[in-house]
Amino acid sequence: MVFIALLVCFLITTLLTPYVKKLALKMGATDQPDKRKVHEKIMPRLGGLGIYISIIIGSLLFLPKEKETIFILVGATLIALIGVLDDIFSLSPKVKFLGQIIVAILTIFGGIKIEFLTLPFVDRLEFGIISIPLTILWIVGITNSINLTDGLDGLAAGISSIALLTISTMALSIGNTFVALLGFIVVGSTLGFLLYNFHPAKIFMGDTGSLLLGYMISILSIMGLFKNVTFFSILVPIIILGVPILDTLFAIIRRILLKKPLSAPDKLHLHHCLLRLGFTHRQTVLLIYAMSCIFSTAAIIFTRSTLWGSTITLIFLLIAIELTVELTGLVGKKYKPIINFLSRFQS
Repeated sequence: MVFIALLVCFLITTLLTPYVKKLALKMGATDQPDKRKVHEKIMPRLGGLGIYISIIIGSLLFLPKEKETIFILVGATLIALIGVLDDIFSLSPKVKFLGQIIVAILTIFGGIKIEFLTLPFVDRLEFGIISIPLTILWIVGITNSINLTDGLDGLAAGISSIALLTISTMALSIGNTFVALLGFIVVGSTLGFLLYNFHPAKIFMGDTGSLLLGYMISILSIMGLFKNVTFFSILVPIIILGVPILDTLFAIIRRILLKKPLSAPDKLHLHHCLLRLGFTHRQTVLLIYAMSCIFSTAAIIFTRSTLWGSTITLIFLLIAIELTVELTGLVGKKYKPIINFLSRFQS
């Protein structure tokens, strides 16, 4: 069933995206080139609308009509609406942030929240009332992490597909068919769009797509990983989403040190650093795909390992992160004082 759902949603998005492109151009939902962007011509965005429609149709066709399904689809609709409005009218960061918090709170009312964590040597750690702000932080944080990776053709769609495939496969392996089915619905919808979004892209997903994918990944990880993985459950979704989470973390550190607003754009993300190192557009995207696959593989190994095996996996990941930071230059020669400052905490 999960593979049928994936195929159906893949076909729906593949068929819808050309019409969404025409709609975006007609409505003026386009992305203008500027000094902080990589593309050099006007590009239609709003491509995430095709992903959204495919997810809704797939969910209605394949998911059980339960309370969780209704709240997930309502949340997806609201987050997609925020993205559509931003793609057309360019909302302020504060408005988008407030909208994301409202969607997160609505999701919690639907019963989707981080209630406990499973830890070694302890049965489990209950969060109680703290689960509400923790869940809001997770949903908003992951949503924005995916949004920030949407800087190159096919990058956000590819990273999201890798993360979703990992989450869905792990959920299927532990018998969580609801999460697996929903995950494959989103994967199929995203891969169908990726046909038009991989370099050279014909359309961008815009905030409609990146916010929607971030939201879906955040809730699927809550439903499929936090509650079911029996060892270090908090680390598994973090490892799977290692690339966007680390990129976001470094962006926050940069902006704090440079005394800029957290929402301020720059060209110092991982993909920008790789481009400056001489990699082509396509090579950069494929290299980050490979990094995401490594993190996802490490997450799977992590859940299947003993305490020592998990510890070794974590050490390997930390070394890989350090090497990535050093090789990409993090913020480049222009900001070497910041690198020196950060290096004090690494020694």
